[in-house]
Amino acid sequence: MRVTVERAALLKALGHVHRVVERRNTIPILSNILLRAGEGSLRLKATDLDIEVTETIPADITEAGSTTVPAYMIYDIVRKLPDGAQVSLEMTPDMGQMQIRSGRSRFMLQALPESDFPDLAAGDLPHRFTLPAADLKRLIEKTQFAISTEETRYYLNGIYLHTLDAGGSVVMRAVATDGHRLARVEIPAPNGSEGMPGVIIPRKAVAEIVKLVEDGSENITIELSSAKVRLTFDGVVLTSKLIDGTFPDYQRVIPAGNDKVLVVERADFSKAVDRVSTISSERGRAVKLALGDGRLTLTVNNPDSGSATEELEVDYDAASIDIGFNARYLLDIASQLDGDTAVFKLADPGSPTIIQDRDGAAALYVLMPMRV
Repeated sequence: MRVTVERAALLKALGHVHRVVERRNTIPILSNILLRAGEGSLRLKATDLDIEVTETIPADITEAGSTTVPAYMIYDIVRKLPDGAQVSLEMTPDMGQMQIRSGRSRFMLQALPESDFPDLAAGDLPHRFTLPAADLKRLIEKTQFAISTEETRYYLNGIYLHTLDAGGSVVMRAVATDGHRLARVEIPAPNGSEGMPGVIIPRKAVAEIVKLVEDGSENITIELSSAKVRLTFDGVVLTSKLIDGTFPDYQRVIPAGNDKVLVVERADFSKAVDRVSTISSERGRAVKLALGDGRLTLTVNNPDSGSATEELEVDYDAASIDIGFNARYLLDIASQLDGDTAVFKLADPGSPTIIQDRDGAAALYVLMPMRV
C-alpha cells in the first residue's frame, strides 16, 4: 500500500472516525483504524464493536492495499503536521509497519493486518428515509440532556425515536428520560419513516451523531432495523447497534390535568434560579418555588451555608402553591426552550410539572418535584 493524501482531508476524516475508539482496550485491534486504499480513494474505518464509523476521501493511490494502525497515534501525528502538507502512507515490505512521510518528517507505526479487524455487519435495514440535518440536530439536542446514566436501567441510556399519529398527522418523536425529568420533541415525520420500529439510540452513538451533524451536512440518510441504525452524512457512514430493550410508556408520565399555569420570562427566571442556587448544597440542589397572586418567590435553604431568596413578577392567577425542584434540572430545561417565556403547568407539590415554550409547542418537558 502506497498512498498520498492532503493533510486537511486526512485530518478531518481521522477526526470523525478516531473518536469511537476507546482509549483503553483489551483487544489490541480495536485500538486501531483500518486504512484501505484503492480506486482513487482512501477509506478509513474504526469501531468499538457497538459503533462503526467509516469515511472515504480522495487520494493519489500508487499501490492499493490495506492495513490498520493505532488510531490516536496517527490522529496526533497528522494533527501536528503543518497546514497544506501532503502526507504519504506506505507499508514496509514485511507489512509489520507503516511509514508516514510529510516534508522532512518520518514516522513508523506498528501495524496489524486487516484480516484481524472486525466488521460490524449491519444486515438488512428495511426502513430508509432522509432527514434535514437541522431536524435531526434539533431532535437530539432538545432531548440529549435527559438521557439516563444509570446503567441498571439500560433501556433509558439513549434516545427513543419513533413515529406515531398525533392529532391526525404523523410525527417523528424523540424522547429521553432519567426518571427525574423527561424531554419530548417532535417534527413532521419524513417520507418513508412511517411504520418504522421504535428504536433506542445509545448515548455514545447520540454524542457521535451530534458531532457529525455539527461538521456540516444538509441531508442525512437514515436506515434502520429493530437491531441497528445507519446514518450517512456526506461521505461519513455511522453504523450503531441499538439498545435491546423496551422503552417505558412515557405517555403515562405526562400529566393531563395540570390546571395551574405559570408564565414567566425565561431569561429572568434562569438567572434568578442560578443566583439563588449558589447557596444550595451539591447533593441537594433544591430550590423552592412559592407561587401566589402574580408573584414567584424562589428560596434556597442550606443548613451549612445559609439561605437565598429572590422574587419575580409573573403571570399566575391560580391558587397558591409551594413546590421544590432540582435547580440544575430547571436550568437544563430552561436552556432548551426557544421562546422568551416559559410556561409551567402545575398540579400540586407532589406531582410532575409540564414545562413548555407555549401550549402545543413541539418540545415538551416533564419535571418531577423535590421535597423541600
